[in-house]
Amino acid sequence: MPTDRSIRLAFVLAGLIVAADMATKAAIVALLEFGAEHAWLPVLNIVHVLNRGAAFSFLHDAGGWQRAFFIAIAAVASVFLIVMIRRPDTTAAQRIGFGLILGGALANMIDRILRGAVVDWIDVHWGPHHWPAFNVADIGITIGAALLVFHELAGTRKASAVNG
Repeated sequence: MPTDRSIRLAFVLAGLIVAADMATKAAIVALLEFGAEHAWLPVLNIVHVLNRGAAFSFLHDAGGWQRAFFIAIAAVASVFLIVMIRRPDTTAAQRIGFGLILGGALANMIDRILRGAVVDWIDVHWGPHHWPAFNVADIGITIGAALLVFHELAGTRKASAVNG
């Protein structure tokens, strides 16, 4: 069983993402009426919206079956991520990426279980053009995925230079 400190770090990061996400969502629910929108910066609004779908509101209007579907996907993905974090041949950078994704997946899964949908509250826009609203869990997933992609690309370049 691996005892690498990066395993603990990955799980701590996952826990921090869950805690930060749940705290910010609780604050939004407590302080803003559903549907409210408050300009905070010229390119950033704080909003209170519910996403019953997945990324970019995919399947948000599917009739309700998608809640159980997305909970199941998050549960299976979380088990997979835990296995990947604990694998002895997983690098520290990969573990950190997996931990960030795990935290985001768990936080959004908890939201679906408790609320039936995910609370999104960050609205980035440029004039009338808005990016779909998101939350801290989504940030964790995005940064974790970007870290994994960067790690793979950097590894591919190193392998090409060695074999080249």
